[in-house]
Amino acid sequence: MKKTRVLLVDDHKVVVEGIKSALADHADLEVVGEARNGHQAVKLAGSLNPDIIVMDISMPGLNGIDATLQVKKLNPDIRIIIFTMYSQKEYIIDLFKAGISAYVLKEDPLSDLFFAIQAVKKGGTYFSTAAPTLLVRHLVELEGGKKTKDGFDRLSLREREVFQLLAEGMAIKDIADQLCISRKTVESHKYNIMEKLNASTVVDLVKIAIQKGLVHI
Repeated sequence: MKKTRVLLVDDHKVVVEGIKSALADHADLEVVGEARNGHQAVKLAGSLNPDIIVMDISMPGLNGIDATLQVKKLNPDIRIIIFTMYSQKEYIIDLFKAGISAYVLKEDPLSDLFFAIQAVKKGGTYFSTAAPTLLVRHLVELEGGKKTKDGFDRLSLREREVFQLLAEGMAIKDIADQLCISRKTVESHKYNIMEKLNASTVVDLVKIAIQKGLVHI
């Protein structure tokens, strides 16, 4: 029997250990790797080529939304299950657009995660009970012309990376080193980010990142 290869991505080790323990009883599943942030997830997705990635949203360095975009660009066949504490409409919509296959809340029974994995294995989808309601509400808002963009949707993938790192307090030089780009390029991204988000200072960026749940206080 061919096993389904699973990569676990969460910055909390206790969560990863809990998932591993729960999946250990299922002979058709194999945990092939663990990552603590989005950058590690993208790297391991390329080297391990898992069938499924179970990933959190809020992580240091690169969040689950942007990591999803990078993984799907790297290999569209990898199916991604978001396992998170966040049920905000914005997260679900962004991740739905990014191509996730399932969205499970950590407050739900852990058995829901297993059901999601089984559904995704068969090429299906699985969403927490909150997700369909929020998506329908979003469609209603769009039809009524009530949906307004806050500027975050206008950020490119690279700008979103730089935005999160700036909000986490990383210096321009360190961001340049981590992303393998020049300081001048980072400064240019910073200027564009602040303009698109209507932010005047880095403190404003931090506030926005906290509101988005991308960094914790």
